[in-house]
Amino acid sequence: MKKLMAYWRDESGQTSTEYILLVAVVAMIVFKFKNTAGAKLDALTAKVFDKADTMVEGIDAGN
Repeated sequence: MKKLMAYWRDESGQTSTEYILLVAVVAMIVFKFKNTAGAKLDALTAKVFDKADTMVEGIDAGN
């Protein structure tokens, strides 16, 4: 019985379990918001390239 109680009180293996749970929670958050973040990143990229196209057209028109 003493060995069983000592086994239950041994917390040396819990750190890896806690890291696994933390990674799982972060993964769930990433998967939950990936569509929102992707849409915002696409919109930002489109704005940057539209601005670049406008600048290039302005340079071409000046020549």
